[in-house]
Amino acid sequence: MRILIPITSIILLLSSSACKVKDYMSDARPISHAQWDSLLRQHVQPDGRVDYEGFIRDSVRFNQYLALLSRHHPNRRHWSREEQMAYWINAYNAFTVKLIVDNYPTASIKDIKSGIPFINTVWDIKFIQIEGATYDLNNIEHGILRPKFKDSRIHFAVNCASISCPKLLNEAYTAERLDAQLDQAARDFLSDTSRNIITSERAQLSRIFSWYSGDFKKPIRNYINRYAPVNLSKDTKIEYLEYNWGLNSL
Repeated sequence: MRILIPITSIILLLSSSACKVKDYMSDARPISHAQWDSLLRQHVQPDGRVDYEGFIRDSVRFNQYLALLSRHHPNRRHWSREEQMAYWINAYNAFTVKLIVDNYPTASIKDIKSGIPFINTVWDIKFIQIEGATYDLNNIEHGILRPKFKDSRIHFAVNCASISCPKLLNEAYTAERLDAQLDQAARDFLSDTSRNIITSERAQLSRIFSWYSGDFKKPIRNYINRYAPVNLSKDTKIEYLEYNWGLNSL
């Protein structure tokens, strides 16, 4: 019998194995994300739509924040777990915005090409310099955030600049409020009917729950019930929506 494996699953398996990150030795101290917080409040709507032209006009402040990230690599010596996690979430989101503004206008982040088609994607572009380390977005998500912190709520916090992605929060993640922010991100995502359509009889879920099923506690309905506004029963039919990769712009 021939077993057919979805191409998305193959890509995720390959990317996970290729995204392993070695620990980088740094003596940097934790930073403030106040500048990123100010930028987000000014250029991101409450529903997560992004004013990329606003980020372009505000390039001086934006580049100052990116430079701050680049000078301070998280480490276990001086940074708490929450400080590291907040840093990497903010870094992922900020460098994703940079990719868009550097290639603006674009209809989709997936239209930004690099390397070998169907093998190298926009998430494999190694443009992120943090002290002496060079990363791509896959390194941050699949090499650092997912394996090191093992918190499924990360999926609702990182934003891939697309309509079906969990929204870009219009405030910075901080160590002091991280747990509450991640809980709220999960609740916001599951109550957003443009990304998940949930009733007691039928749940049409984001494909994030299918692509990364191993990151969520099983059965999936128990996980959904923790954050969704409607509880699923054991008889609720679960389906997965098509993913819209259109740009999450105004």
